[in-house]
Amino acid sequence: MSLKDQLTADMKTAMKVHDKDRLAVIRMVRGAIRQAEIDGGHKALGDEEVIAVISKEVKMRRDSVEAFEKGGRSDLVAQTKKEIDVLMAYLPKQLTEDEVRALVKEAVEQTGAKTPKEMGKVMGVLMPKVKGRADGKLVNALVKSMLQG
Repeated sequence: MSLKDQLTADMKTAMKVHDKDRLAVIRMVRGAIRQAEIDGGHKALGDEEVIAVISKEVKMRRDSVEAFEKGGRSDLVAQTKKEIDVLMAYLPKQLTEDEVRALVKEAVEQTGAKTPKEMGKVMGVLMPKVKGRADGKLVNALVKSMLQG
């Protein structure tokens, strides 16, 4: 079953059990997927592209959580975190910080990077390996710390 089919099935289930929060998130992500298909010339997205759309939605919500926390909006923080939890169920198993650290070390050794100026080389090798499976901010921070120390 493709990820799009899974989203449709879960949307129907959420409708039947009257889970309005889950239903709203699934409808939103399905809309984002449809928009990506339209932007891409009506080409149906495969699972990899759907994962990229969902990852983008998760990233936007994480950024929103930070902004809401700064603004003292705990009600919006809680709601947005619930949305993130719903979306995370459709992403591949996330890598732990230790697993990401090991991949960063491997990429640094592979590229021979020594200074923060060479961060682009490391990220170029690393991002395809962690795409959709790790938070980009975490990856970025680990690469910076490894190249500075």
